[in-house]
Amino acid sequence: MSPSSEPTQPASPRLLSLDALRGFDMLMILGADESLYALQKMHGTGVTGFLAAQFDHAEWAGFRFYDLIFPLFVFMVGMSIVFSLQKHLTAEGRGAAYRRLFRRFVLLFVLALIYSGGVSQRWPEIRLLGVLNRIALCYLFASLIFLNVRWKGLIAVTAALLVGYWALMTFVPFPDVRPRTASGELVSTTLTATNTAQLNWSSTHTRRGVFDKGLNLANYLDQKYLPGRKWDGTWDPEGLLSTLPAVATCLLGVLAGLLIRNPRLSEQRKVFFLAGAGVACLAAGWLWGLQFPVIKKIWTSSYVLVAGGWSALLLAAFHQVIEIWQWRRWTTPFLWIGANAITLYLASNLVNPTRLAHRLAGGDVKHFLDATVGGGAGELVIALAGLGLLLALARFLYQRKIFLRV
Repeated sequence: MSPSSEPTQPASPRLLSLDALRGFDMLMILGADESLYALQKMHGTGVTGFLAAQFDHAEWAGFRFYDLIFPLFVFMVGMSIVFSLQKHLTAEGRGAAYRRLFRRFVLLFVLALIYSGGVSQRWPEIRLLGVLNRIALCYLFASLIFLNVRWKGLIAVTAALLVGYWALMTFVPFPDVRPRTASGELVSTTLTATNTAQLNWSSTHTRRGVFDKGLNLANYLDQKYLPGRKWDGTWDPEGLLSTLPAVATCLLGVLAGLLIRNPRLSEQRKVFFLAGAGVACLAAGWLWGLQFPVIKKIWTSSYVLVAGGWSALLLAAFHQVIEIWQWRRWTTPFLWIGANAITLYLASNLVNPTRLAHRLAGGDVKHFLDATVGGGAGELVIALAGLGLLLALARFLYQRKIFLRV
């Protein structure tokens, strides 16, 4: 990363609706969730209870608002590919574009490893795949496809990834690694193993077309082939096979970016197309989900369409309000965050603003608030203080035109 001296509004103006939506998405990660959890402790019913439930992932199958946060960011990475790589492709040529994308991929992947703990642990307790790693991989493959395939080909590749992943998950058999007794009876119908050494690697039983937690093809490939620490013990929600449909999510963003950049369409028609595509994706995703359930942790094809549909609808709404109606004053804090999204994401992990906020509003301050205002009031103040610290950092960087680009 290196500080950028670009002005806030360069000669080729940034798409404010994209920056604001990116900032909105990151705000949900950086502290809005903790604030709602604290509100739920104070008033656990009604609106606050509903919102707090939406800020928790579905246990397995299903979809909540928090299940949109990650794919929405990947969707916007795809949009950014169109604006950034196309600019370098036009100004400097294909070679420069390739060098930029590979350099950015390597740097993102290294930062991802640092975010996950780096080498603070000894091997094999180092996690090789995670959220930022997935973003890096999606960026790499979606960029390569974008540079070599026209828009109709992009649609075909996206469809092939989704249908191909469904076919693999549905029709390819894999060993049933659940432990069994000496007589061959299952110890448990669910997978209770917490590490791969507890799995039944000598099993002669196979399964196919199942999507249970820990007992599906994507999880099996992680159990068998993914080295290092796995987030869920024997498998990882950002694992090997499920990276394929995640790339499709990024390509949906590329297609949205191409639509936004199309000079032959009016801004209003772009919004109509985005909204229509969003509704179509939602309908197709939930319909597909009847057979291939909507599951974030294995990034099912139906989940890609549902998340992509909501992403397109949110982009349409932000584009309508910001670019067409020109209502922009409310976007200021979102722009602060969106301009340095990855930097703030790393800072939230390395600096831990919540821990710093405890130094400002913990201890007796928290106890006093809980006792006088109500249980959860102290946690709410701490969560808001931590979020305020990150917003202050975002504002500082933005106002001084310091954009830390990867």
